[in-house]
Amino acid sequence: MSVLVAAFYRFAALEGLPDLQRELGDLAAAEGVSGTILLAAEGVNGTIAGADAGVQALLARLRQVAGLERLEAKFSRSEIQAFHRLKVRLKREIVTMGEPQVSPYLASEVGTHVPPGQWDALIADPDTLVIDTRNSYEVAIGSFEGAIDPGTATFRDFPQWVERELRPLVEQRQPRAIAMFCTGGIRCEKATAYLQQQGFAGVHHLEGGILRYLEEIPEPLSSWRGECFVFDKRVAVNHQLEPGEHSVCHACGLPLSPADRALASYVAGVSCRHCIERFSDADRQRFAERQRQMERARQRGEYHLGGRPVG
Repeated sequence: MSVLVAAFYRFAALEGLPDLQRELGDLAAAEGVSGTILLAAEGVNGTIAGADAGVQALLARLRQVAGLERLEAKFSRSEIQAFHRLKVRLKREIVTMGEPQVSPYLASEVGTHVPPGQWDALIADPDTLVIDTRNSYEVAIGSFEGAIDPGTATFRDFPQWVERELRPLVEQRQPRAIAMFCTGGIRCEKATAYLQQQGFAGVHHLEGGILRYLEEIPEPLSSWRGECFVFDKRVAVNHQLEPGEHSVCHACGLPLSPADRALASYVAGVSCRHCIERFSDADRQRFAERQRQMERARQRGEYHLGGRPVG
C-alpha cells in the first residue's frame, strides 16, 4: 500500500510556536504520520508521509494557524514509508541563509512568482539569467537546461556567491530577468527577497519549485533534465515523481547514480567517490560495522536508524 508524501512551506509571521509544536506532534502520533516539520518565527517548512487522511489532517491543522491559511502542498506517492518518525523542531529560520534581516513573509520583499506553465518561456529568453539555488550535490543529478550552478555546499553560501559571482555577472550581461528555482520553492523565494534587498531588479522564482513543475508539465514538453533530489528515503524522484535511480551513501549522505555505484570507490555503507578520501581507516571500519548491523536488521524485518538518508 502506497503512502502519501506531502512537501510544503509557507513564510508567515508566526507566534505561539511551542504550543503548536506539541499539538502537531500529538496529532501526527495519533494519525501515524512521519516526517519533519520545521517551525520558526518566519513560517513553516516540512515533508510528511502517511495515510491520506492523516496527512490531510496535519495540513488542515496548519491551515488553522494565522498566516498559514493558504498553505499549499506538493503531493507524491511512495511504496515505502519515506520517514520512520516525526520530528517537529523549533528553528531560527525554516531555511537557513544566515541573513536575519531578510523578511520573505512580506509580499513586498519577494520576487515575482512564475507558475510552471510560464516558466519555460521565461528561462528560454536569452536575456534571462537562470540560477539553481540548491546545493551542488543536488544540481549534479538534475537541473533545468542552461541553469547556472553557484556551486554552494549549503544555502548559507548563497549570499557570498551573490557578491562574488552574481553581481559582476549582472553588471556585465545586464539581464532583463533573473529566474531562480529550487526543489519546493522555499530557497528560491527567500533568495529573491535577499536579492531585492541587495538592489537587484527583475527577480523571479518558480512557484512551487521543481516538484510542482514536474507535476504540471508533461515530460515531452519539459526543459528539466535528470532527477530531483529529495530529503527522504526516496533520495531522488524522476519526472513522474516516482523514486528514481539514485541511492544515498550512508557514509557521507551524498547521492549516488548507478554509475557511481559501479566504481571501485563504492562500498555499500562505507565509501563512495565523494568521500573515499574524507574518512580514515578507523572511520571506514566503524561504517562497515554499522552496515552489517543494518543488513542484520533488514533480514529480521526491522529498521536501523543508520539507514536513514542525511538531509
